[in-house]
Amino acid sequence: MAAGHAIPHFQNDGGHRMIEIGVKEFMCTGASIPYDHPHIFIDMGDETEKVCSYCSTLFRYNPSLKASETNPPGCIFHVKAA
Repeated sequence: MAAGHAIPHFQNDGGHRMIEIGVKEFMCTGASIPYDHPHIFIDMGDETEKVCSYCSTLFRYNPSLKASETNPPGCIFHVKAA
């Protein structure tokens, strides 16, 4: 990603087995605070899917989605400023 762009963070409040995302490098937070797990960086590399080692959510790359979109919708984690 270009300098100045944050790595997208995704959460799974809905307990989805699989979330499609439009990026291959991202952070998984588990659920929204205070139910989150350690925020871990995941890089799919040449693969098209990865499982989070904390929450077992399967993330699948979908090139038709933007970095700010998920399928199902609503899985973007918004970092709130302190």
